[in-house]
Amino acid sequence: MNPLGATYDGSGVNFALYSRVAQKVELCLFDDDDRETRIPIEEQNSYVWHIYVPGIQPGQRYGYRVYGPYDPARGLRCNPNKLLLDPYAKAIDGNIDGDESLYSYWFNDSSNQSNMNTLDSAPHTMKAVVTNPYFDWGNDRHPDISYHDSIIYEAHVRGMTNLNPLVPTEMRGTYAGLAYPSVISYLKNLGITAIELMPIHQFINDSFLQEKGLSNYWGYNTIGFFAPHNAYASAGQRGQQVNEFKAMVKAYHSAGMEVILDVVYNHTAEGNHMGPTLSLRGIDNQAYYRLVDGDEAHYFDTTGTGNSLLMRSPHALQLITDSLRYWVSEMHVDGFRFDLAATLARQFQEVDKLSAFFDIVQQDPVISRVKLIAEPWDLGSGGYQVGGFPPSWSEWNGRYRDCVRDFWRSQPSTLPEFTSRFMGSSDLYQANGRRPVASVNFVTAHDGFTMHDLVSYNSKHNIANGEDNRDGENNNRSWNCGVEGPTQAPDVLALRQRQMRNMFATLLFSQGVPMICGGDEVCRTQEGNNNAYCQDNALSWTHWDLDESQRSMCEFVAKLTHLRLSHPVLHRRRFFIGREEWDNPDEIPQVEWFDPTGHIMDLEAWRDTHAFSIMIYLNGSDIPEKDWYGNGQVDNDFILIFNAHYEPIMFTLPDERYGKNWRLIIDTHNPDGPELNYEAGFSITAQARSFLMLMSSDKPEQADQLLKRL
Repeated sequence: MNPLGATYDGSGVNFALYSRVAQKVELCLFDDDDRETRIPIEEQNSYVWHIYVPGIQPGQRYGYRVYGPYDPARGLRCNPNKLLLDPYAKAIDGNIDGDESLYSYWFNDSSNQSNMNTLDSAPHTMKAVVTNPYFDWGNDRHPDISYHDSIIYEAHVRGMTNLNPLVPTEMRGTYAGLAYPSVISYLKNLGITAIELMPIHQFINDSFLQEKGLSNYWGYNTIGFFAPHNAYASAGQRGQQVNEFKAMVKAYHSAGMEVILDVVYNHTAEGNHMGPTLSLRGIDNQAYYRLVDGDEAHYFDTTGTGNSLLMRSPHALQLITDSLRYWVSEMHVDGFRFDLAATLARQFQEVDKLSAFFDIVQQDPVISRVKLIAEPWDLGSGGYQVGGFPPSWSEWNGRYRDCVRDFWRSQPSTLPEFTSRFMGSSDLYQANGRRPVASVNFVTAHDGFTMHDLVSYNSKHNIANGEDNRDGENNNRSWNCGVEGPTQAPDVLALRQRQMRNMFATLLFSQGVPMICGGDEVCRTQEGNNNAYCQDNALSWTHWDLDESQRSMCEFVAKLTHLRLSHPVLHRRRFFIGREEWDNPDEIPQVEWFDPTGHIMDLEAWRDTHAFSIMIYLNGSDIPEKDWYGNGQVDNDFILIFNAHYEPIMFTLPDERYGKNWRLIIDTHNPDGPELNYEAGFSITAQARSFLMLMSSDKPEQADQLLKRL
């Protein structure tokens, strides 16, 4: 009876489906003309209905019809008129079309859910596909890149390649296109170590979007937890998408890069009680979904999508963990970013940090060894905030995003928090034994403004979504640099470019794990749309016909990434120890904060609500972590100067105890300028709203002493 799903062994296929409430189950096979053959499943053990059918080959399409009680008021929704998708389907053919037959109620009597819709949904829904598990992986292996050595690039399969002239036309917008050598070479040159793909699990297009001529571009509407989305395959939908996805992963591994999946296990595309009956709802609604206590006709929703999976159900947990293991073991992915991950912690109404899901992941020998990244919130009461996940997890740091945006638009009282976020957010993670890599730092992501739009718009412009709104309240923490939207004003354009460089430099030199939103490095714009979830068109796709400023920005970002990767002090595994924690006041600590005069920041300076400038010294001669081979590490020292003030600020470099000779290597005001040399105690001007980085030209004496001790 195990494993669940359709398992091909070379001679036939074993089909297995879990349903506790089913009284009868039929396996439905479909030929190329969509003719249906129903086969009653006679065997049932521990609520698993199973049958072995000899002669079935990969590419065979199938589904299930489940007979059982239909009583929505009690949470029972079996309806044999609905063809149901196998929750364990490895590949899926087709999509839904919004027909009334997909629903278990009648459109003209929608308030009466007990009046069961008897229309047959088979012609209007998707079918599961039997797949061949055999694939030549060759010498493929997980790159196993350490968190602190990682730079993540959030990308969309279609958006990344659909307009890329260096990708063959027939491959654009597909897994094959994403694996094309020119794309991989581009990411490699950019310094990316891991590509994080927005949802590629099979998802559906919502009916209300189809009616508007739109589609679910982002894909946070999963219906198949094991199946690569079929619309992203160039070779076909009868299982070819599986091999195409595997070939893509193999290509990235060959280039030394990891593949991380953005996964949606908190809900499914079946939505609330008014949604279609496509899979779990008709198989065993009570076993998979969280229902409202005392009102089981409705779904308890902490996701904003209509339903939430029941995380105290062993069968829902098994579905999720089986899916995770499959993607690691069979598809060779290297990690997961969990959408609205707080929902996965909900065993009861409130979030439980020690929920069964995290216990299972912690001890699982397959899942626990890959990267696990949480979006640490959902829409329910008591939801996690940043910093609340178990030690083995990293988290999207939303407080980092907000603080960096506020600092560079010169909001009062941001400097103390800005420095904390820049140094790895120890206030959020250190208390429970976590390290800087617990923080996945980002300034922009798929949800919200692009980097270009962050410095070009104060209001959101989402008219393309069918929303005639321009949000007067700036809840995006953006600043248009003086003009809303497109402009030809040279001073505004220069300031926007500088602000983008400032935020990229902040992101890539912060302690933690940096994540770049795909296309930001070439100044991708969505024309002020901060929620392009339904825009599968040129508004969301990355344009590759770059002008000089876009090419320059890309080169600047690549310079930053490679600089970060080359210097261990810029991506440490442990938190820095500042002077207040240092044992010997006469020694130079691992990090020091200076005001523009070159004096160590005192309490009064930290409390200045209009302080927007600081100089940070990073001691490369005192890195407690060993390298991969157990050897001690000594790096250059760095001085980082942040000036978010609207005027130039003169900074006096620290005295020679911190280093005698310095070379200016980054200046966001003049990115193509010469690398000037400075001596200790000299003054250097940071232009208005700019960032400077200086690197020591000589090794301090303590570096030689440390090397001798090692």
